[in-house]
Amino acid sequence: MNATDLQHIVGGFEHEAFGSQAAFRASMNALSYPGRWTAMPMHAERPRQGHGAAAVLLLSLLDADCTVWLSPTLAASDAASWLRFHTGCQRVANACDAQFVWVAKGDAMPALASLLRGSDNQPDHSATCILEVLDTHGDAWTLSGPGIQGTALLSVHGLPTDFAAQWSHNHASFPRGVDVFLSTPTHIAGLPRTTRIGAAAPQHTEEA
Repeated sequence: MNATDLQHIVGGFEHEAFGSQAAFRASMNALSYPGRWTAMPMHAERPRQGHGAAAVLLLSLLDADCTVWLSPTLAASDAASWLRFHTGCQRVANACDAQFVWVAKGDAMPALASLLRGSDNQPDHSATCILEVLDTHGDAWTLSGPGIQGTALLSVHGLPTDFAAQWSHNHASFPRGVDVFLSTPTHIAGLPRTTRIGAAAPQHTEEA
């Protein structure tokens, strides 16, 4: 990181302890209630590129011992130097080697099966994928599993067309598997590997 990069890096949390704890609580809430959109407290300056909610989430999760892979749009932006400066995280060239994977809106998501999935003895040695989406309106997927009473609906626009199929394989490998956070500019939703995604709920349209 050169002097020019440093000149353009914006600040991190306004108050380190308070901001980090608030963001971490939001992430735990999102994983505890899969598919429920959770507002991300924005007590931090954010890079120009990337969803603010995703940036703040990673700011609370990463440290110098973490490896992270950024999709091309993020890797070529101020988000890369911002994360490195504020967390000390180590960037890796291949998504398959990363503990955390951040995919910008519009960039291709690496196949979930290619990411770290841990082992039966060490399932925590797996990747967490932060996937930016367009918004919270679109396909309504039926979710079930721990943290969900009966079933729940996740409405989201901007997932890969084969995401449900990839997720089915990811869920089937439990206790191994990848955990995912979906991100809009202001909200996150958690998809822990224990969650099942069923068929998309039918979309009702009004007749003219």
